[in-house]
Amino acid sequence: MIATPTETVLDPQNCPVRDVFAHIGDKWASLILQTLGLQPHRFGELKRAIPDISQAMLTGTLRSLQRDGFVRREVFPTQPPSVEYSLTELGQSLLGPLAALVLWTADQHGRIREARSVYDAENPPAKKKLAAR
Repeated sequence: MIATPTETVLDPQNCPVRDVFAHIGDKWASLILQTLGLQPHRFGELKRAIPDISQAMLTGTLRSLQRDGFVRREVFPTQPPSVEYSLTELGQSLLGPLAALVLWTADQHGRIREARSVYDAENPPAKKKLAAR
């Protein structure tokens, strides 16, 4: 029996969407991919381009993207050594779909914020009980 896409998505062990989106679906990965899509960057340049990312998060996300084949890390034999990050062919192939998602997000952001406001107004957070002293 051939699995339907829905069956595959629902199977956490074999779902390619879950597997890939776990790495590219967070805000840092998409920002790094978009930034590297413009041109290769050194680590410090990436950090300046995405100022609210921590050094540890940038390092971890770059390693994850490199492991998945989206990002290339090239070390230059200089003193001190220089490292540059760029997109691989696979990473370049992701830019079109990512750009479509970014454009959709920008276009729909107002509607999403409005939906959140309506939901929050209809579903106020539960008040925390103060601990007895």
